[in-house]
Amino acid sequence: MASTIRWGVLGAAAIATGRTMPAIQAAPSATLLALASRDLAKGRRVAAELGIPHVHASYEALLADPAIDAVYVPLPNQLHFEWALKALQAGKHVLCEKPLCISAEQVRQLCAERDRSGKHIEEGFAFRNHPQWAKLDEVIAAGTLGDVRSVHATLAKQFLDPADVRNNPDAGGGALYDLGSYAISACNLVFKRAPARVVATLDRDPNFRIDRLSSALLDYGDRHAAFTVGTQAGSDAWGTHQQFSVLGSRGWLRMNFAFAHARPTASQLEVGDASSVGAFPTTTYTFEPANHYLLQVERFSRLLLGDKVPSWPIEDALDTMRTIEALFTSARQDSWQDVAR
Repeated sequence: MASTIRWGVLGAAAIATGRTMPAIQAAPSATLLALASRDLAKGRRVAAELGIPHVHASYEALLADPAIDAVYVPLPNQLHFEWALKALQAGKHVLCEKPLCISAEQVRQLCAERDRSGKHIEEGFAFRNHPQWAKLDEVIAAGTLGDVRSVHATLAKQFLDPADVRNNPDAGGGALYDLGSYAISACNLVFKRAPARVVATLDRDPNFRIDRLSSALLDYGDRHAAFTVGTQAGSDAWGTHQQFSVLGSRGWLRMNFAFAHARPTASQLEVGDASSVGAFPTTTYTFEPANHYLLQVERFSRLLLGDKVPSWPIEDALDTMRTIEALFTSARQDSWQDVAR
């Protein structure tokens, strides 16, 4: 068996050049072997800067390369499905940026192709690899919070550039697809299932036509979740504003940097038990800066090498996309919507 997984990357998007490709190079179980770019001059320039051995002039050529074991897909949202599907069909394992697709039907097709090909595919939520999320699971499992009753999440940033794909509705832009996918994924991680029904209200940018402010209530039956996401709100710094909290029958939990860390940053997980007063924690867990893009690549590669490490099936992405579709319908119809199964 190979000692490392040989990676190829489709496209030279900023998240790939700035975060994931350096992470592949730093991960002990991974080797960054090739880059494909439709702009060959750009591809060669990036490859020279990062020391990537091979450059392909087309995505098809990289997928046909027998030396490649796994493919990372950082393309614009509307291209994720097409190239993740083609990568699976070419016999490659796939790590695809979030959102995995922009419709539930597309995710269902990827599930079918995964089963047919026998190859592994995951949605690239790097935050799930950060050790603070393992601690969250540990705290909940220990019963410190009692029964989990609700979850609240907020993510926001000023995305005002007209050229930003987040502001292109035809490219899967907008707050729900970009930031809402984080919030929904996290809520489902805590509750271990998708909501039964949802209701939402959206505010759309009159020029970009994307949802720039989206708020939702998710009904899990005997427990609830609520979130607000905004692409023209909060910080204009290098990272999104983030809040995430869990309310239990006997306590609570709060994370101050729960999701994507554009730069590895120290973070805290605060816990209030039955003796806590106000928002003052009884226990605080501090985490040193961690590159969760590196953690993601290393875990994914070790999984392919046969190690027993965590993984998240793309059925999770199917639940997220069904929820997003129900939220859009809810906002249009001004009513609660069941989440399709």
